[in-house]
Amino acid sequence: MDEIELKRIIWRSRRGLLEVDLQLERFVKEVLPTLSGTDLILFQDLLLLSDNDLLDYLNCKAECPDERLRPMLEQVRSAQRQAVQTETPGAI
Repeated sequence: MDEIELKRIIWRSRRGLLEVDLQLERFVKEVLPTLSGTDLILFQDLLLLSDNDLLDYLNCKAECPDERLRPMLEQVRSAQRQAVQTETPGAI
């Protein structure tokens, strides 16, 4: 992935809902540059979801109907959990 493409994906990951922005921020910063080509496509497909749907899927309030995106959603959740544990000593 070239730098221009990476910047485009980062820009597209900026969302209208702060809650979604915060959940995607750590993933984009730390995990996005390491993704395979297939995972990059899945992440870009994830970004096509509406903010409200994406928030519900990330918070496990609804199950994503697209099974292809579920592992990517879990990767984003995992990055968020790691961020919380890193920032909150003793957190579970």
